[in-house]
Amino acid sequence: MTPPVTTQSSNRPPWIPLHFSLAFLLKSPRLLGWSVLLVVLTGGLTWLGYLETIHLVDGWTGSFFNQPPETSGWWGWLVIKGWLVLKYLFLAVSRVVAFYLAFLVAYCLTCPGYVFLSTATEKKYRGGVLTAEQGLSLRGVLTDLIEGCKIGLLGLLVTVVALVVNFIPVIGQGLVFVLYTFYSALMFVDYPTSNRRWSLGKKISWLNVHRNRAFRLGLLPALITLIPIINILFMALLFPLFTVHTTLNFMAIEKEG
Repeated sequence: MTPPVTTQSSNRPPWIPLHFSLAFLLKSPRLLGWSVLLVVLTGGLTWLGYLETIHLVDGWTGSFFNQPPETSGWWGWLVIKGWLVLKYLFLAVSRVVAFYLAFLVAYCLTCPGYVFLSTATEKKYRGGVLTAEQGLSLRGVLTDLIEGCKIGLLGLLVTVVALVVNFIPVIGQGLVFVLYTFYSALMFVDYPTSNRRWSLGKKISWLNVHRNRAFRLGLLPALITLIPIINILFMALLFPLFTVHTTLNFMAIEKEG
């Protein structure tokens, strides 16, 4: 199955469009079946982690939000209103944060599965040929888990930096979006590069060398993250597709290089 790669100049690497990646995934029962399994596993781990996190957070707050404070007069009225605002703000923030943390943990735990999906994609594309370091082993699975945790911890750092940068007037929001775009690209480039046992530094260097392609790979995932709450569901469903898409483009870029 030959992709309709496109190039705008002889000096630029080829680009495989998303619709080809989707067709490539749907035409392979094995890739599709593994993708469905990963979606169910990622969704289940995220939901379980969310429930456990909420239970833990609610335990820390104790009975503070169960009963309003007992006060009287106009001052008491203000205190109760302030308590209600604090309660609903806490509920909203704690639930959103719990969802993101749960998804981050699920991402780390399922990282070996997506690396396997990337490997299977490359194997199918190459006609069953893989390099020696791409074989499945217990050591490789543990390495993939560690690399996934590194990307997850980097994601926490990116979130903190984004919160600070967001306060920069005029250009802050744009810089945050660019930051999330390249981080999204790193998440998916992690899978085919983990097949080759690249270090985190080498993965980031690859993004820097291929900035234009990396931006295109991370653009759609970053746009999806702008959708409140349901972005987790969308990302869980589309993660396999983005993994296949990034793997195919990574191979095309490396072949051209």
